[in-house]
Amino acid sequence: MEAESSKVSAGPASQTEEDVSSSSPIVHEENETAGDHEEHLKESIKEATELKQEAADHFRAENWAQALATYTMALGRLPRRVQEPKPYEAPPDSDAFTESSAEREESKESDKKPVPPPLMGIELECAKLRAVLNANIGACHVKLEEYKEAVKACTEALADDPSYIKALQRRASCNEKIGSWSSLASAKEDYNTLLVILPPNSPQVGQTRRALAVLEPRIEEAQKRETSEMMDKLKGIGNSILGNFGLSTDNFKFEPNGQGGYSMNFVR
Repeated sequence: MEAESSKVSAGPASQTEEDVSSSSPIVHEENETAGDHEEHLKESIKEATELKQEAADHFRAENWAQALATYTMALGRLPRRVQEPKPYEAPPDSDAFTESSAEREESKESDKKPVPPPLMGIELECAKLRAVLNANIGACHVKLEEYKEAVKACTEALADDPSYIKALQRRASCNEKIGSWSSLASAKEDYNTLLVILPPNSPQVGQTRRALAVLEPRIEEAQKRETSEMMDKLKGIGNSILGNFGLSTDNFKFEPNGQGGYSMNFVR
């Protein structure tokens, strides 16, 4: 596994270079002119790129912890991606609760914000570098066998570019290693996304299909295992309560009713 470069790639399946885009704008400092903002970004990108190169040297030397620390420092040189504010929801006891359905729908329509234009120029370059740094942070976590942290880092990279192939592959692989029902289901989603965005003639299409084929039975197994564990816990809670009445969950039998549900029978 190698950390990625931030240069623009010749194709989406490139192993060392990736295109990165973002739909979130970069915040301008208060009273900062457009020219000042651009110069500030250029300086930030320059500092981050220098640190990224230093981190890559640590990564090649298999000094994973130092590479992680340096990639994180590089990421800190860049402005954060702007988080879209969540829409305000009035509490149930407010006057808004008494509005008619039509008024609420009209309010929702008025609250909708236009989709911001895609980033261009220096802001796109900044977003591109930020995504690559997050993906490389994920690569360091993989080497350190910190798979949950790797998933988080790849998710950050994908927030800047939902079509970031290496980040999707890395996140799916890490979720497979985590092995929980939800993690395996997330891996399946990423592999399905890859099948959509990979070029049809890419050799990675076959690899992705094989990964999906292996994943399906693992998802079913994890679902059954976690469901059984949950039922055992619920049964223990039920027995602790029913025991006060001389009963246990064994007194209640659930059988399929033929309509997709269950019927309960009391047994002495």
